[in-house]
Amino acid sequence: MASFSVVNNIASANAAANLTNTQVGLNKALGRLSSGYRINYSGDDAAGLAVANDYRNKVTILNQGIRNANDGMSKLQIKDGALSNISTLLDRLATLATQAGSSSNGVDVTKLSDEYGKIIEEIDREATVGGLDASDDFSVFVSSETNAADGAVTDTIGAADSSTLGLTSTSFTDADGAQTALSEVKDAISNLGDVQNTVGTLENRLQFAMGLAQSQMVNNKAADSRIRDANVAEESANMAKYNILTQAGMAAMSQANQANQSVLSLLR
Repeated sequence: MASFSVVNNIASANAAANLTNTQVGLNKALGRLSSGYRINYSGDDAAGLAVANDYRNKVTILNQGIRNANDGMSKLQIKDGALSNISTLLDRLATLATQAGSSSNGVDVTKLSDEYGKIIEEIDREATVGGLDASDDFSVFVSSETNAADGAVTDTIGAADSSTLGLTSTSFTDADGAQTALSEVKDAISNLGDVQNTVGTLENRLQFAMGLAQSQMVNNKAADSRIRDANVAEESANMAKYNILTQAGMAAMSQANQANQSVLSLLR
């Protein structure tokens, strides 16, 4: 049986409670639309936030890994340029030794020997400038894997100075000495090829590693987005719904408050 009361207006209280819930929903929809995120607070989706944070952390690591790889590539290109120059200098050594190795062409062996020695000095200078005067343990961490063996591109780049290449003869006085020097140059070209092969292999490995890291970064971003980002169409619909409910709730509260005024007619 319905009763009339001026102390407790149940209809108004219900309308107020519903209006409060509507305001919560409206504020949440507005917050998601303004931030672009479905999860703005831990309470929005605690489990989802933990997973999304893991994806975002991997993206951060992969971004830095790609920068590491680019830095490593720059270092390799410096070495590669120096190796290319040293290869050209070895060609010149071969030319000089071959020219001096012929005793019947009337050449001045002393002048050829002097240039030969200066070129060997230039090889050592360029090896020092290019970081090739000693072996280099090259390592670049690219992946998001915590295990260094799985996440790093590593190898040892050999030296390319005259001593390491096997150029022990720095001068010659006759054709026989020049021919001995030429034999050393041929071996040096082979030794230099080993160093160039290591550098080239590392360059290719880094390119592949960067390609994989880019792909992993995109996929992790997509996974993070699916959990964290707001569905704009859905939240726009929610905002429209809660706006309508807010207006309806306000009207309902007004009607509920006016209904209580009818009790006063009983006192007239």
